[in-house]
Amino acid sequence: MFNWLKKKNAVTTSPLLVDIHSHLLPGLDDGVKTLDESLEVILYLQSLGYRKLITTPHVMADAYKNSEATILEKLEEVKSFLNEKKIDIQLEAAAEYYLDEGLIQKLENKETLLTIGEKFLLFETNFLNEPFNLKDFIFLATTKGYKLILAHPERYLYLHENLSKAEDLLDRGVLFQINISSITGFYSKQARQVAYQFIDRGWVHWLGSDCHHLNHAQLVKEASSNKYFRKALTLPLLNNTLQ
Repeated sequence: MFNWLKKKNAVTTSPLLVDIHSHLLPGLDDGVKTLDESLEVILYLQSLGYRKLITTPHVMADAYKNSEATILEKLEEVKSFLNEKKIDIQLEAAAEYYLDEGLIQKLENKETLLTIGEKFLLFETNFLNEPFNLKDFIFLATTKGYKLILAHPERYLYLHENLSKAEDLLDRGVLFQINISSITGFYSKQARQVAYQFIDRGWVHWLGSDCHHLNHAQLVKEASSNKYFRKALTLPLLNNTLQ
């Protein structure tokens, strides 16, 4: 009887099959540097059960001046390399756009942006201070038909200081992507605590590896034994809708 009750009331979790945030295209940003390093990380993530990786090079006007064309060209190079090695995994590319004037101009000029799926746009902001144009950007992007994903909100100090700002972003339709490594405390105790708070409140729509190298990938495995990671997997995450 008690076993039956345990099964009936058990919380089910779904494994993550799709990762939406990583830096696995060599030489484009601060992620992997070579094709061999890319292969090493991809194989490790595949061993953890991932079937699709949507890698997201940085696009920043002042640092990583990647274009949509150069990202897709590098994607084809990596896919060709994987085919040569007979590695069977889905690999796609979007981008992690930094909120700067370059991104605003792209939106105003109606340039084609690299999205996750057909409509999800991954973006990041300054880590210390709330961008003065954040709300204007949200309005502009959403009127262009994009659904915004804020990368690693648990790492932004301006959200640490006031969680009502995070709630306001959610009310404006922004989706939150938590870094799995934040759950392990990799960035800071404060970032881990905020990640826990977001999970407790159900403010998590996506989990991402934000993998730049093999050590990051190994943190995904480390997190698997964390109760907050398991709790996050019970939320209606959108990762596996992209299979």
